[in-house]
Amino acid sequence: MNAAIQLYDTTLRDGAQGQGVSLSVNDKLLIARRLDQLGVAMIEGGWPGSNPKDIEFFQAAARHPWQKARVAAFGSTRRVGVRAEGDEQVRLLIDAATPIVTIFGKTWTLHIEEVLRTTRAENLAMISDTVRHLVANGREVVYDAEHFFDGCKADSAYALDCVAAASEAGAATVVLCDTNGGTLPREIALMTAQVLSRVRCRVGIHTHDDSGLGVANALAAIESGATHVQGTMNGFGERTGNCNLTTLIPILQLKMGLPVVSDAELAHLREVSLFIDDVANQNSNPRAPFVGAYAFAHKGGMHVNAVNKVAASYEHIPPQLVGNSQHILVGELSGRTNVFMKARDLGISLDEKAPETRDILETIKGMEAAGYEFESADASFELLVRKALQHHRPFFETLEYRVSVRHSVERRYEVSEATVKLRVRDAESYTVADGDGPVNALDQALRKALRQFHPSLDEVRLTDYKVRIIDSTSGTEARTRVLISSTDGRSTWNTVGVSDNILDASWLALAESIEFFLLRREMGPKTA
Repeated sequence: MNAAIQLYDTTLRDGAQGQGVSLSVNDKLLIARRLDQLGVAMIEGGWPGSNPKDIEFFQAAARHPWQKARVAAFGSTRRVGVRAEGDEQVRLLIDAATPIVTIFGKTWTLHIEEVLRTTRAENLAMISDTVRHLVANGREVVYDAEHFFDGCKADSAYALDCVAAASEAGAATVVLCDTNGGTLPREIALMTAQVLSRVRCRVGIHTHDDSGLGVANALAAIESGATHVQGTMNGFGERTGNCNLTTLIPILQLKMGLPVVSDAELAHLREVSLFIDDVANQNSNPRAPFVGAYAFAHKGGMHVNAVNKVAASYEHIPPQLVGNSQHILVGELSGRTNVFMKARDLGISLDEKAPETRDILETIKGMEAAGYEFESADASFELLVRKALQHHRPFFETLEYRVSVRHSVERRYEVSEATVKLRVRDAESYTVADGDGPVNALDQALRKALRQFHPSLDEVRLTDYKVRIIDSTSGTEARTRVLISSTDGRSTWNTVGVSDNILDASWLALAESIEFFLLRREMGPKTA
């Protein structure tokens, strides 16, 4: 197998076809630049024949000084009965002025006869004519054989004729596409080998994840000799998505010894993954292999004990190779090592075998039995540990709070009002504030009560508020867990509150959020 694997990213085109993904021209340029910095060899920018936005992208891309990547324009073979040089869509591919042009063509007789409604001979001519015309205009041509594997199952000889036609016309690469995502790895391996025995150009693979085999199928083709692989970052794509490059890249590089980026570039993989999710306004998958927040998270007591001694005992790679890090979780399955390592990560000195560590662990288990969860609430965990060790005294004491909501159907207005009474520095602070809903009113009243003592609270804002019903079978009597995310513009922290009353749970999380901010301010920037 040739070790020189060519990495081809189609996030900006195939990935953008995924539900909920919509990229502006600027978004696409930002993502393309980060892919270039990651070391991706080929970046598919879009289809200039489909919309003006992609034409604008290619105009901007032509002016950008790419470091390593070469940009590809995507389109189709010429239309039935039209010469390639007279096809408007083909002309736009040339006008895009990219060094690479990728075109797709039909391979499955079902599509040729029932969708295109043309002959097999004309389909072969469409492939040959378009490839030959693009090559004559100085373009490196990548030919995507759409539905190749379904076509091969229906008529193997004809499917092979299609890829051979592209190769003989001058295509640099023919790519075998599992467009419906229903092929199994052993089938991929067999049919890829058949193509390699028929064509003399580079052979590539393009897989979809409809059967959960997008990455596995790409690897099967590579093991059979394919040296070009297409996919999307974070698995973006139509239906269930495409082959996920954030999984494929480290497997090729770290597991199979097939480098596609440098080691230094690979160390930015998680960072780029998060960046692309952010630009595309998508929630990152915490369980994603290699780059997910939970990819190297350990919770079981025996696991954590082993990891503390030898990280490789429960980690298949060092997480820093892909820009990730080890996370120790605490909960009902935890042991003392969990608490010790988690505290260590937070800069808290703790003796693993000390009675205090056992007491903290028992407290956590009791609180989790009552509905608490500290896996996503590091700030609440840190406050709990510091208070247990008597390393922290609260900045304020809650004496009383009350919330009222006035709703007028006739006048079409709603007002939420919160009253808060605190003890701060041996003095009482009593305030009232309005808000957009009861939780916001509580937040405003709490800040108002503390602002005269801690003006820096103006820096804090809430960024997320999540509610989870812990036991839904209890109906309106169910316990509620509230998770609040806050930021001061420099860092972000999460706190949790649990109660039978959603406002009480919200207050607990709000109060701890403010408490944690004030603690970090008191401790100084080195621990923030």
